[in-house]
Amino acid sequence: MRIILSAILGLGLAACGQSGQPPAQPVSDPATIRVLDQGEVIGSRTARGAEAWRGLAFAAPPVGDLRWRAPRPVLAHEGVFEALESPDRCAQITNGFDSDLEPDQLIGGEDCLYLDIYAPPGASDRDLPVMVFIHGGANTWGYAGQYDGSQLALDQDVIVAVIQYRLGPLGWFAIPALRADAQMPEDAAANFALLDQIAALAWVRDNISVFGGDPQRVTIFGESAGAQNVLALMASPLADGLFHRAIAQSGTMRSVSLARAEGTQPLPASALDEIAGLEAGARFAGANAPASALRAASLEDIFAAYGEADMPRVIEDGVTLPVGGMRAAFADPQRRFVPLITGSNRDESRLYLAFDPEFTKTTFGVIRNRRDPARYVANGDYGARLWRLDGVDDAADRLVAAGHDRVWAYRFDWDEGGSLLFTDTGALLGAAHSMELPFVFNDFSILYGDIGKVLFTNANAEGRQAVANAMGAYWGAFARAGDPNAGEGEWLNWPVWQAGGRLLRFDTPADGGVDVLTGNDDWARLTAEIIANQDVTAADRCAIAGIAAMRDVAAGEAMHEAFGCEPAGAGDD
Repeated sequence: MRIILSAILGLGLAACGQSGQPPAQPVSDPATIRVLDQGEVIGSRTARGAEAWRGLAFAAPPVGDLRWRAPRPVLAHEGVFEALESPDRCAQITNGFDSDLEPDQLIGGEDCLYLDIYAPPGASDRDLPVMVFIHGGANTWGYAGQYDGSQLALDQDVIVAVIQYRLGPLGWFAIPALRADAQMPEDAAANFALLDQIAALAWVRDNISVFGGDPQRVTIFGESAGAQNVLALMASPLADGLFHRAIAQSGTMRSVSLARAEGTQPLPASALDEIAGLEAGARFAGANAPASALRAASLEDIFAAYGEADMPRVIEDGVTLPVGGMRAAFADPQRRFVPLITGSNRDESRLYLAFDPEFTKTTFGVIRNRRDPARYVANGDYGARLWRLDGVDDAADRLVAAGHDRVWAYRFDWDEGGSLLFTDTGALLGAAHSMELPFVFNDFSILYGDIGKVLFTNANAEGRQAVANAMGAYWGAFARAGDPNAGEGEWLNWPVWQAGGRLLRFDTPADGGVDVLTGNDDWARLTAEIIANQDVTAADRCAIAGIAAMRDVAAGEAMHEAFGCEPAGAGDD
């Protein structure tokens, strides 16, 4: 989001100037000394007044022979560890969202399995609910330092943990040679990132009481790919008992079979040959590359071979995720699930349309406006409905039909972003993908930096704070009691999901506030509406069908056929 807005608003922001002095370096606070099994740690007090411990290891570094293996127990340290700074990123390629870095650069490293913890002051002898956040970023990008959990911890009287996990080819990788080299059953997985998240949750179970958290009231919540991982953890037998509620913000049930993952591995044979040959001094067929050679290859060569290919992420490996993935698991009446909140943003897809020259134009080289507002709105609406169909309606329908009645759904509608020169961010972005995150954390300084000065203005402060207060109240009540209606105050009753659809809409009081929407969506209705809409071109229809196929291959193929498009080339199983 941040780089897109930088490009959209760059000219005006240059005129506005940069923000002031860099934030002060954290100073260790003796009141934050805690004793863990791995050793003594000391944290700091954040600018907002929360206690924080940053960069705490929850597993041994997955380096050398531990690359592409399940995480091993964290190592003890000597002395007092100063947990003052967020950890280095897991290895990833910078992209347009890194506004302060050049794109397409390899940064971070493999020693990255750390988490940050935020707590209200003096909470060590309490039993507060725990909220563990799993960041988004397509499972290829992102890091804990993007999210300061201070205000959420203070507002809702909870312990907040923000975790990191392996990304891209280091986190999601299916190769027979690695399975054959397994030292323990979990090593035969393909979803090493899920194993990292499970290890982080196990660490929370074993250690969070030291910080004042209740290990029996752990809520996992995540956004985008983080929400996909939340849903995958719900379906994973390895994660059973490690958390007690779940919140999926703009998630998806997308997963691929192990056979498809290995058959479409974006490291083609020639690239695997190259990687394996780097250290072994010889070339091997890709699928037969020895595990030792793959583990000896440099990060630079692995990520260079990985490139821009669409590597399968969240794989039905039979270890972390059963065959059939989340869709099959959620429809299983024999499996028990924790309470779930799932939701999406009304204008998810506008985040991507905003930077597509097919839909937007520039003025003075940087300011962006919509080429055809009607076409822009239609395509944004259909893309967002695809998101909701997959991660909200379908997921909730499956769970409820299988007898799991503690499911709540929402839609985030805030679209009152400010304007700069010729650009109205409210019209351009609306309630775009990721826009709800500052509201959930009640911190409008996270993620966006100086761009937040344009999005979040004095003029919209009262309305957006009302939205943030409402979301925080429901999220906090859910973390405390497993029911978003269990909070204090006179909040509207949030009905559970039922066949036909019921969800809570979050918006400003001026636009209707918090209210209940009824009705669900379905693939057939959406397909018919797209065909009938004259603002959508034939090319747009095929692009929408392609997006659908990446979420639900059967539905996507049906759309391709209905629209007269070429069959989808890839998708889920």
